[in-house]
Amino acid sequence: MTLIAEDLLLLLLDDGTGKPVVDSTKLPRVLAGAVILELAMDGTVSVAGDNETTKKGRLAVSGARTVSDPILERAVEAIETAKRPMTPKSAVEKLHKDIREQVVARVVERGFVGEEKGTVLGLFPTTTWPTLDSSHEDRVRETLHSVLIDGLDPDARTSAVVALLSAIDATHKVFPDADKRAVKNRAKDIAQGEWASDAVRKAVQDVYTAVTVAVMVPVMAGTSGS
Repeated sequence: MTLIAEDLLLLLLDDGTGKPVVDSTKLPRVLAGAVILELAMDGTVSVAGDNETTKKGRLAVSGARTVSDPILERAVEAIETAKRPMTPKSAVEKLHKDIREQVVARVVERGFVGEEKGTVLGLFPTTTWPTLDSSHEDRVRETLHSVLIDGLDPDARTSAVVALLSAIDATHKVFPDADKRAVKNRAKDIAQGEWASDAVRKAVQDVYTAVTVAVMVPVMAGTSGS
């Protein structure tokens, strides 16, 4: 089974050009958020609440975790070995630094996309990942369409994907021909909805906020410095 981060990456790469449809600030951070959310949904990581040994709002790793995926395992290790318990936002900032490369390698290995290297103006190296096999992405996109546009109730995994796309304001990029406002509003409703257990819903809300803030701060810093 693919990771949520893999599904997101496929959705956020243009099938023809192989270029991301969101900027370099958003893509790695939303992939990091997807990894954290996957760990929360399988019970490996939780956001501490009141009356817990870990400080409220920090990520806590379950003592009974059974993580076998290398990408998820590296994330758990980073959370566990941090000098102090991480917030979802600090975890996104920690994990985003090399997560794109890890997830790209996975979808290339699966044969979903190729990898093409080139240069711009003969000087600046570039890499793109055009689609080779769209069958999996098509299924993910079809499920999202049924939820975002047809109005069907989402399952937990689809809701997580929608919440993450909403956090970086990218739902309309996945469905560019749909009514932009309607799709964005539907995505926000799902992100804030009652589709999961209290613990998972808390993690989704915190990761949603963390990714939203994480992609805003670099943009604001760049604007103030220009």
